[in-house]
Amino acid sequence: MAIQKILVVDDSATDRFYLTEILEANGFDVEVLESGEACVEKAAGIAPDLIVMDIIMTGLTGFQAARTLTKDPATASIPIILTSGKLQVTDLAWAEKMGAKGCLQKPVDKTELMAAIKKLG
Repeated sequence: MAIQKILVVDDSATDRFYLTEILEANGFDVEVLESGEACVEKAAGIAPDLIVMDIIMTGLTGFQAARTLTKDPATASIPIILTSGKLQVTDLAWAEKMGAKGCLQKPVDKTELMAAIKKLG
């Protein structure tokens, strides 16, 4: 599957802007949402090829949203990469358990993000 459309989900405007800049500079179409709830509600309609989502958000966390999305037949095939400013070893295992395809430390390194996307596409 060629990844072209990426949904960025983060409650930080700074992080949404930063990720959008990186992704658009690399030729991706980017949609943004500000919460896990919005992602769960709108992901099927947006139909992204990939979701890049923060773990620590108010309301529905990235872990909770990822689990919901991977269990829903309408969104189960969309790969998810989680991000966190406070990444722990346990977060990596938990991300995998929730169905995420990867987990990156914030601020996200451009090279690591592109490598993670390439691995999925």
